[in-house]
Amino acid sequence: VSIASTLTLLTFLINDTSGHGENPAWFQNITTSLFKSQGDLLLGGLFPINELTSNLSEQLEPGDIHCNRINQYGLALALVMKFTVDEINAIPELLPEITVGFENYDCCNQPGVVIQPTLRFLSAAASEDVEVKCNYTEYATRVMAVIGPCSSELATITGKLLGFFLMPQVSYGATSEDLSDKIQYPSFMRTTPSDHWQAKAVVQLLQEFSWNWVAVVGSDDGYGKQGKQQLSSMAADGNICVAYEGLIPVYDNPVPVILDILDHIVEANVGVVVVFATYQVTTAFFREVIMRNLTAVWVATTSWALYSDLNQLPGMGSVGTVLAFSDITQPLSLLSPYVRELFSRMQEERLQQSQRQTDPNISPLDNPCLGCWDLSPENASIVDTVLVQRTAFSVYAAIYTLAYALHHTLGCNETRCSRHPKRDKIYPWQLLEKLQNISLNLNGTKLDFDQMGNPDIGYDILVWVFGNHTITFQNIGNFNQIITINKDLIKWHTVPTSTCSSECQTGQVHIVKGFHSCCFDCIDCQEGTFQNNTDDIQCTVCPDGQWSTLRSTYCVLPTFTYLSWISYEAIGLVLAGVLILCCQAWVGVLFFRHRSTPLVRAAGGKLAGLCLASLMGGCASVVLFLGEPGNVVCSLQQPLNAFFPTVALSAILAVSLQIVCVIEFPERAPAHLENLRTSGSWMVVLACCGIQAGLTGWFVQQGPSLTDYVASLQVNFVTRFLRCPVEPVLNFGLMMAFNGLLALVSFMCTFMAVKPARQYNLSRDVTISGLAYCVTWVLFIPIYAGLSDKNKSIGQVTVTFLSNMALMGSYYLPKCHLLVKHPELNTDDYFRTYLEGAPPIAPEGD
Repeated sequence: VSIASTLTLLTFLINDTSGHGENPAWFQNITTSLFKSQGDLLLGGLFPINELTSNLSEQLEPGDIHCNRINQYGLALALVMKFTVDEINAIPELLPEITVGFENYDCCNQPGVVIQPTLRFLSAAASEDVEVKCNYTEYATRVMAVIGPCSSELATITGKLLGFFLMPQVSYGATSEDLSDKIQYPSFMRTTPSDHWQAKAVVQLLQEFSWNWVAVVGSDDGYGKQGKQQLSSMAADGNICVAYEGLIPVYDNPVPVILDILDHIVEANVGVVVVFATYQVTTAFFREVIMRNLTAVWVATTSWALYSDLNQLPGMGSVGTVLAFSDITQPLSLLSPYVRELFSRMQEERLQQSQRQTDPNISPLDNPCLGCWDLSPENASIVDTVLVQRTAFSVYAAIYTLAYALHHTLGCNETRCSRHPKRDKIYPWQLLEKLQNISLNLNGTKLDFDQMGNPDIGYDILVWVFGNHTITFQNIGNFNQIITINKDLIKWHTVPTSTCSSECQTGQVHIVKGFHSCCFDCIDCQEGTFQNNTDDIQCTVCPDGQWSTLRSTYCVLPTFTYLSWISYEAIGLVLAGVLILCCQAWVGVLFFRHRSTPLVRAAGGKLAGLCLASLMGGCASVVLFLGEPGNVVCSLQQPLNAFFPTVALSAILAVSLQIVCVIEFPERAPAHLENLRTSGSWMVVLACCGIQAGLTGWFVQQGPSLTDYVASLQVNFVTRFLRCPVEPVLNFGLMMAFNGLLALVSFMCTFMAVKPARQYNLSRDVTISGLAYCVTWVLFIPIYAGLSDKNKSIGQVTVTFLSNMALMGSYYLPKCHLLVKHPELNTDDYFRTYLEGAPPIAPEGD
């Protein structure tokens, strides 16, 4: 059976005894000497048993430092060492036939105090002198190893001194990352995580709650400075901005500095403050916080998270929410009954003696606790506080680690050791070699140390629960490489937000303002750009051929829309076109039935039919504007839309020329009228249609196909209405202008014509039709220029219908009215002037 298994089993059995209400047998061997015990091997202990009571600024002599006020926490930890050594001596399988003794000294948390006991540890065995040698390889010191001290500042002092002798030093409270440097501190180890580990845990806590705008306050000593520096560095790497950093003096009056720090915290408008400071400094800090009535989320490091003097400050419950880190530890179930038994024996001895046993004049080095003579079982509660319960395991583990290393150094098995301190020389550096490779399972907690002497112990995460004048601690999670938190267990006393700027929304980028990356403006990504990553500081331009809308996170290929047959616009246009075609068809039928009558012959005869057919063709051709366009459709759309009106207008122009001939040249009209009405009119129509055919052919030849047009488009849109290209614009304008010219010439030819007396006024119909056509298109041109592509298509179809109706209404409807309502006027005499070329009798006023 391995020593680790034996150790675990025996420790379990020892602890299990107390669970049945009986103390273990080894309690009978408890001695009442609190700070020293004899043994084959000695361990040294450094604990803050007292607190400083003198003013260091008034120190005149090297020894003029007074620590005369008991620190119950430090005394409790010293008792933990006594308890642990006694327990180890009660396990014969760990160090068989060998007893471990100890010497505990007060460090008073002062560099000037800790040196003296450290030098005593280094004195030669059974001597008070530190020998000066050229080689200390065979130098036997008073103790084999040192437990402590409690703080990083003191450990850096003792670490270099003990490191020179390669004397193992296992601290239960020093967390500075500097102590991991094996060049400066070759013999240092610890049973508590380093500040580097703690800074990492704090950063993950801040990230867990999305707090990126925080303040960091530290104590102006090694612990606070280094912790603040490491936290700030890791925070920057984790996209967390430290809005303000402050250091509180340790040895000077801290109040003025604290007030300045609080002013900066308020000015920075931070909601989360990380306090990386010793508990003494933190106590002074929160006194001022309470007076300022300042609330925030306070993140507590292990140095002050559990101190009762701090959490019992009047008004502490009003400061907000406190999230704290505490080392993950195991409770020592036998510690409280051990201390009660110890204090009971001390009380019995005190009652049996008639006078005080302790010499009040003895050196504080040898008796660091003069008042401990009066301890009684009622005082055993000093080891029952949350702080002691959660830190005692670190002392316990440090001593067991050394005992386990001694087991290997002395070559022990379960019954004997191959080496014994009474007959063999044992040196501290021999113990160090075994200590650095140690691994053990203690009370269910596995302890492994890395090459830097740091344990793989994580943290419990606690929240302070404020009650009626009491504060309890609720475990809400833990940290071991990765943080885990149950947020539902937290009762927030402040709004848990702390950001310099609100989170940008989708499609916005951060434009940093000022000196902090967490302070930024949110800028929308404009069209053609997009937000590529959530932490972008500028929008990314879309690649060629793609586009994006406002505040996009990606670009897309463009899509095209068109006048679908099922769209409301298309349905409306189709219905309007059908209605117009029906009207034109009715007119055509009426004219066909009266094709031999004077009215139809005067209106142009076959030319009138051709004009009406072209109007119907122009009306039907608007279907080319509906549905998805293609190359063939686009090559026909504008040419047909221009050519059909040309046929109608050229026919009306031919009629207008007949009217000019009859009205203006009455003597010659009868001889030439027949030729003008037949071959002459058709020549005019053919000439006009030929010119328009040339213009439309030029337009098609010069203009791009729809495929080429789409390929040449500059993509600056996501969705666009696709219409046939109206290019070149000059050619398109010439086609439309030619139709306008025909209408204008017709109007010019007839608007001054004299109305024949008591006959039909054919010139009026021609004049109004030409004028109506011109006005319709002239009004449409400026409107058309300002329309969108979709509305341009709809507008062109609409104006085609309007101009079509204008020609039909002004030229055909008056004649239809006469045919239907006044058929008696459909005589040769009523149309004699236009049919025979006879001059009008006399102008007749309206």
